[in-house]
Amino acid sequence: MIRFVIQFSVSITLLLFSTAFAWFEGSAILDNPWEWRYSTPFTQLLYGVVNNPSDISQLDYFVYASKFQPTFPIIMILSSLYLLILIGYNILKQEKNWLAYYLTFLGGGLFLFSYFTSNSPTVGGHILFSIFIISGLLCVSAALIIYFHILNRIKVNKVTN
Repeated sequence: MIRFVIQFSVSITLLLFSTAFAWFEGSAILDNPWEWRYSTPFTQLLYGVVNNPSDISQLDYFVYASKFQPTFPIIMILSSLYLLILIGYNILKQEKNWLAYYLTFLGGGLFLFSYFTSNSPTVGGHILFSIFIISGLLCVSAALIIYFHILNRIKVNKVTN
C-alpha cells in the first residue's frame, strides 16, 4: 500500500506542476492573434469566432502549448496516463479479465486521441501523435498479455483437473 501512495503522490505532484507550467506557456496565445484561428478549438466551439484575447478559453492555452512548446503537455499526458493505469491496476488487480478490458478501453481512447492529432502541421502535434500511438499500442499489448495469460492458466487448470 505504501508503494501505491508514493507512486500516486509523485505522479499527482508531477501532473499538477506540469499542468501549471503548460497553462503558463499556453497563455502566450493571447499575444499571437494570427494563431487564434488555428489554436482555439474550444473557444470556437463554445463562442464562435475569437475577436479579443478575453474571449479565449483556458483550455485553448493547453492546445497552444501542446502545438508550440510540448514539453510540459507531454509530461501532463504521461503522468495522467500513469495515474490512470496505477489506479486501474490497484482497483482491478484481483480481476485480471477486467484489468485487460480496462487497458483495452484505455488503449482505444489513446488511439482516438492519436487520430485527432494525426493531421497537425506542428512539431508538437507530431510528438503527441507518436506518444498517443505508442501508449495505445503498449496498453493494448499489455491487455492481450494479461488476457491470454489468464486463458492459458484456465486451460492448464482444466487439463490438470
